[in-house]
Amino acid sequence: MGEAATSGWPGRDAGSKLAGMNNRIDAWQLQGHTALITGASKGIGYAVARELAGLGANLLLVARDDDHLEQVRVELADDFDHIEVLAFAADLSMQEDRLAVFDWIADLGAPLSLLVNNAGGNTPAAVLEYSERDYRAIFELNLFSAFEMCRLAHPQLVQHANAAIVNVGSVSGITHVRTGAAYGMSKAALHQLTRNLAAEWATDGIRVNAVAPWYIRTQRSEPALADDEYLDEVLDHTPLRRIGEPEEVAAAIAFLCLPAASYITGQVLAVDGGFLNYGF
Repeated sequence: MGEAATSGWPGRDAGSKLAGMNNRIDAWQLQGHTALITGASKGIGYAVARELAGLGANLLLVARDDDHLEQVRVELADDFDHIEVLAFAADLSMQEDRLAVFDWIADLGAPLSLLVNNAGGNTPAAVLEYSERDYRAIFELNLFSAFEMCRLAHPQLVQHANAAIVNVGSVSGITHVRTGAAYGMSKAALHQLTRNLAAEWATDGIRVNAVAPWYIRTQRSEPALADDEYLDEVLDHTPLRRIGEPEEVAAAIAFLCLPAASYITGQVLAVDGGFLNYGF
């Protein structure tokens, strides 16, 4: 009896085991997906583009600097010649530019299935020092642009079986850091948008998550981190004792896009080297 059961096992289940293995491999790949990435030409956005391309997703890149964006598009197209890489220059703080992005996508006939809202910016200041124009500009870029991009993307995302949105938030939307109240408020609101959309759009088959990075080594963070005293203070509040890399945020974003994360929605994943355990 024991021998018969043992010898019969491989033949009986080899097909189902192979199918299961292939399903698990597919769960960790993004072939058949098209990802729209904003703020895609530098820093975290660029790292996300490379990460998703490596997983097989076609790329639609959006950023403000037309010339630099085209350089990035050519570079990614050369490095990942098995996928489609297209780019469109736009300032997503402007509604007409947001609409132009989706007119472009409609003309392409691109089957959009992933949206990474990474475009953002900041002008740090004390609360009493902000002009109304400055703090409203922060909200327009960090929050309202993502809100509108999600709304504009919905008709396409809803047509895909494994659609996902990932918003790039910040630890400053969770606890106090020295980025200014307007930035922290905008990112906290972006986290809440993530939770609300996850609940509203779950029945549409669209997962919505966010990441909340701490200090990441980008052009934007370089001036602050160039101050050795400030850098030491940052590291003292970071259990892993180092600054994060854009690729590490990109890996978290990629995971949230993957079919392997199909039961994860409405979450804000800190990519912070343990910072939120300490505060700053």
